[in-house]
Amino acid sequence: MHTPRILALSAALAAAALALSSCASSSPSTEPAETAATAEADSSFPAAIKHFRGTTELAERPLRVAALDPSYVDATMLLGAELVAYTEYRKGNNPFPEYLGDITELTDEAVNVGTITEPELEKLLATEPDVIISADVRQGAMYDQLNKIAPTIFSESTGPTWKENVVLLGEALGKKEQAETAVADYEARAAAVGKEILAKKPETTYSLVRFAGEDTARLYATDSFIGEIMVDMGIPRPEDAPDTTESIFVPLSPEEILKADAEVIFQSTWAPEGAEGDASRAQEDKFTSNPLWEKLEGEVMQVDDSIFLSSVSLQGANEVITQVAEHFEVNPQLP
Repeated sequence: MHTPRILALSAALAAAALALSSCASSSPSTEPAETAATAEADSSFPAAIKHFRGTTELAERPLRVAALDPSYVDATMLLGAELVAYTEYRKGNNPFPEYLGDITELTDEAVNVGTITEPELEKLLATEPDVIISADVRQGAMYDQLNKIAPTIFSESTGPTWKENVVLLGEALGKKEQAETAVADYEARAAAVGKEILAKKPETTYSLVRFAGEDTARLYATDSFIGEIMVDMGIPRPEDAPDTTESIFVPLSPEEILKADAEVIFQSTWAPEGAEGDASRAQEDKFTSNPLWEKLEGEVMQVDDSIFLSSVSLQGANEVITQVAEHFEVNPQLP
């Protein structure tokens, strides 16, 4: 027989359960934002993605990405997709740049499938990618072979079209709007930081000289990764600076180095381990020990080649802005 005390406790518990049930049924849906975003991305497929080599049909949203150019590795991380294959572009224990932050969850299955110029097709096939993304300038001759492994999407190049490439990958992943927003946010930040620099030093101009182990130094053109960043910041090259639209740089002999003069001269050296890096460092010594180098009037700023030249990505561009802001001691306008 139940005592009055037990009956009262049972009634109270029943009432509490009923109240909780009522609250749960009447409260609005609390579906996680990422679930809604995933559903929205899925809804845009099947899709036909137009790119440099034609049109690629994607029956469903790709989840496993093979990025055969470093700029597309960064773009894959930006858009939160899983990287399963990449080509080697950095030596050392960590193949990914520090500016990407902690990307362990997105790269835990990522496999190095060889060099940019010669990715190993068998290794790539074993990673079972849903989509392959790269540039014609990288593996154009291999396009048909790659396309037999997985639907393959190519931009024409990387440097001059790096922002458009982010959007291209975004479209392929069903995240075009996210990619466009990221680009717009970067452009707004670039303009804001550039405005502060020019308010502080209105006469500011820039140039970027790179040593890459050749007979001539590379003076980077407006139509290049760093050129695009500085255009977005509103910081010009000197009016008489050599420029070109045929390449991303103008070659300068040691005798022509004064053509690189500007208010600030970014100096970069491509220096991987081994003979190639040794050649670049030897070239740097040759140019900087030339008496003409001492006649440069601008302030020389040593920069990280892997960021200012090799990244060719939205994250890399944002890191360039951060470092340039620090150099000029202005607000970096960090998010």
